[in-house]
Amino acid sequence: MSPDLDTRQYAYAARDFERVRRLIHSRAGIALADSKQDMVYSRLVRRLRATGSESFQDYLDRLEQTGDAEEWQAFTNALTTNLTSFFRESHHFDSLAELLRARPRGERSLLWSAAASTGEEPYSIAMTAVEAYGSMTPPVIILATDIDTQVLATAERGIYPLERLEKLSAERKRRFFRRGTGANAGHCRVVDELRALIRFRPLNLLDAQWPIKGPFQAIFCRNVMIYFDKPTQLEIIGKLVPRLAPDGLLYAGHSESFFHAAHLIRPLGRTIYTATGSAARPASARRPLPARPELSESAG
Repeated sequence: MSPDLDTRQYAYAARDFERVRRLIHSRAGIALADSKQDMVYSRLVRRLRATGSESFQDYLDRLEQTGDAEEWQAFTNALTTNLTSFFRESHHFDSLAELLRARPRGERSLLWSAAASTGEEPYSIAMTAVEAYGSMTPPVIILATDIDTQVLATAERGIYPLERLEKLSAERKRRFFRRGTGANAGHCRVVDELRALIRFRPLNLLDAQWPIKGPFQAIFCRNVMIYFDKPTQLEIIGKLVPRLAPDGLLYAGHSESFFHAAHLIRPLGRTIYTATGSAARPASARRPLPARPELSESAG
C-alpha cells in the first residue's frame, strides 16, 4: 500500500482493501489485483462522502449490514472499469457483417452486447447491421446489457462528445449521428432508427439465473473476462454457450484467451469462437430463429 495513505481523509487499512476484494468478487466476479489498492481508495472515497461514513470499515459495515440495494449498486458501479470506443477491434465487425449477409433472407437475427458499457459497442453492432443489409431497418434485435447502471443509462441516451466520433468515417457520422446545437453544441446523438434496434437491460453476469433466452447469432463479451478469475470465466462461458445459435459466434477481447474452456468453445479466428460439438445447444433447441426472438422472460 502506498505510504501516503495514512495522510488521506479516511482511514484505509490493508484489511479494508482485502474486504473490498472479497465483496466485489462475490458481487460481480471482479478479481482485484494487489496493485489496485490506491484505485479502490480513489473510487470509493466518493461513496464514503455520499453516505457520511467515517472510515472504510464504517462504510463496508453499513454496506453489509443494511443490504441497501442502491448502495450495493453504487459500490459496484464505482469499481467497474469502462473503456470502449466505436468499432473497437474492427475485425469483429467485419466478421459480423459476413455472418449477417449469409443469413437466410428475411430471418431475424438476435445479437447480444454482454458488456455494453457506454454504448459504443452495441451502436457499432447496429451500424454494422444497417450496412450489411443496406437498410436502416435491418432484421435484427440487439440486446445490450451491463452491470453498471450508470454507463448503461449513458448508452441508452446515445449522446456523445464529438471527439468520440473522430475515428469514424465521414459517411458514418453523416448517416448515424445528429450534431447538437445551442446547449448541446459539441455533442451528437445517435439517430433514432439506430437506437430503435437496441434493447438496454441491466445484467450481472454472475447472477445465478439470466432472464435471457436467445438463441443469439452473435454474442459480444469482450474485455470483461480479463477481470474474472479462471473459474468465474468458465462459469460465464458455460452460460453463454447454450444461448448461442447452432452457428452462432462468440467475440472476445484481444487480451482474453480461453484455452481452459476448450471443451466449451473453439476458435474460428482472431478472438472469435463458436461452441464445440459437445457444448452446442441440444438438438431440441436447434430450431430456426423465431420471427420475434426472446430477450427475456418479461420482454415483449
